[in-house]
Amino acid sequence: MKGNKALSMLSIAAKAGKVKSGGFLVEKALQENNAQLVLIAKDASDNTKKKFKQKCEFYKIPYYTSVNSELLGKSIGKEARVVVVVTDAGLANQIVNGINSSKDLEV
Repeated sequence: MKGNKALSMLSIAAKAGKVKSGGFLVEKALQENNAQLVLIAKDASDNTKKKFKQKCEFYKIPYYTSVNSELLGKSIGKEARVVVVVTDAGLANQIVNGINSSKDLEV
């Protein structure tokens, strides 16, 4: 995580209470139109990746396939997580800016 702006901003968003993790909470945020950005772990199952990519496309929410689930969870102060959602637009934009300047995360 050291030197990775996107994961650092994700950590700040989590501390601010603007991140939810886990399939159920991410789905709920998408359905309630609270989601601003979804990050999916690159080691998530193919079904999980497909499910959340389709939901994000349906609700027109940007999504990225990111680092492994352990690092994704660690960056929000939890155990391994395969999917997280950011609910604040400003923090989501900062994370996207970090993703665009990093080679670790991809669309």
